[in-house]
Amino acid sequence: QVQLVESGGGLVQPGGSLRLSCAASGSIFSISVMGWYRQAPGKERELVASINSAGIKNYADSVKGRFTISRDNGEKTLVLQMNSLKPEDTAVYYCNVITVFRSTYWGQGTQVTVSS
Repeated sequence: QVQLVESGGGLVQPGGSLRLSCAASGSIFSISVMGWYRQAPGKERELVASINSAGIKNYADSVKGRFTISRDNGEKTLVLQMNSLKPEDTAVYYCNVITVFRSTYWGQGTQVTVSS
């Protein structure tokens, strides 16, 4: 079992920055891939960025050059640094983990609103 707790969402003006964090606990040793997904109203959940155990990162085209994913604190914390935010980045952001046993875990979600 892996437990995920997200923090860092909020309201920001266009062009601003936010930093999302996801604290993982439990069977951390089993984590294979960590990632951030988002879901806007009326839309399907989509992958924003991911990082695997080898440190290889993957980004959605819409966020490349603006968002940076990383793992800190002995790889227990997943961070998403979001810069140059746009109104279309508004969504609920979810932390996701896939383990070596093919299990998937989700955080509770954190709201990000980009608006003037």
